Amino acid sequence: MTAGRLADPGAGLAAARALGPVLAGRAAEHDRAARFPAADLDDVRAGGLLGLMVPARLGGPEASFAEYASVAIALGEGNGATALVVNMHASVTGALARTPDALARALGAPDSYFAARDRVLSGALSGELYAVAMSERGAGARLSALACSYRAVPGGFHITGSKAFVSAAGHADAYLVAARDASSQTARISYFIVPAGTGVEVEETWDSLGMRATGSHDLHLDVDVGTDALVGGVEGIALLLAQVMPQWLVASYAAVYVGVAKAAVSAAAAHAAERSLSSLPAVRARIGRADAAVAAAELVVLEAARRVDDAPGESETNRWVYRAKLLAGETAADVASSMLEAAGTSATRRGHPLERIFRDARCGSLQPATSDVCADWLGSAATGLDADQGADRPRW
Repeated sequence: MTAGRLADPGAGLAAARALGPVLAGRAAEHDRAARFPAADLDDVRAGGLLGLMVPARLGGPEASFAEYASVAIALGEGNGATALVVNMHASVTGALARTPDALARALGAPDSYFAARDRVLSGALSGELYAVAMSERGAGARLSALACSYRAVPGGFHITGSKAFVSAAGHADAYLVAARDASSQTARISYFIVPAGTGVEVEETWDSLGMRATGSHDLHLDVDVGTDALVGGVEGIALLLAQVMPQWLVASYAAVYVGVAKAAVSAAAAHAAERSLSSLPAVRARIGRADAAVAAAELVVLEAARRVDDAPGESETNRWVYRAKLLAGETAADVASSMLEAAGTSATRRGHPLERIFRDARCGSLQPATSDVCADWLGSAATGLDADQGADRPRW
């Protein structure tokens, strides 16, 4: 399907809000069959949302992080699984687009990197879908514990290993792959943009409690890539970027789960009206508390996003990033649970929106950084410890 073009980020938010009811209408079947929402992605592509983060110099709308967060919330209200797939794509395009050239050069990026970066971003503008292949069985999202490795070969690198929880596996045009340097005794982790195709095999393993439509299958790699596949053009920068710019690994998820929480409140209110439950004070009180909790979480997410735009990488900004992920994940789970109780047993039947939303919302605290990791990071910072370096085990 041909990719649409957005005139500006405001058009992106309008497109996302218009898509919300369309995504919601397909969500039950996608969830039931654990089927990748291909039609949703066609609509996302046609609406120009895959190019949302592409800079204006390449013809894109150049959305800020805050503008992306609003789009992610709107998509999450429609279908959290579809919003997560878009989030992983935006994690790639946003990180590439919004890392300042000066910072990239300070990290050692060669001139060739910028041309390679712009090819990826131009691909997104044309409708290409990117996925993230970071997590592994036994390591989760801890970059320092990854087993997938790479080694230098003539003309580039050879990457071998397996990845888990790769949303859009088999549907993405390319994957952002995190791998360790096989020749290094320390955790020297690099990122690569690896095109789908020969040497990249999908194993269909995804059959989960929630977010069933993300197609987050395992990915097996035994592939050669050119030197221009190395993100930043520099080896060993992945851990540093995770610490100084955690928003794409942490806060981008938060916006999606605010949308999921909003969907839970809307579904409960509709169910209560349909079943005449809104006459019950206890039901109204639960919905009222949920409304307030979701509004508070949304404000924190948007404040974190604003700070990412204004002062990326600063310690106070990163505190807001971890606050946003913690509150969004826990709020989504708590609100969805309360809304299910308010709606009653009939809402627990398979196919009811609240039953699906409850399962999707429960995943928010489990995605990186988990709620426990976020809370530990914040507690370390609040007590004067080095939140990144002071832990017994590396958080990334």
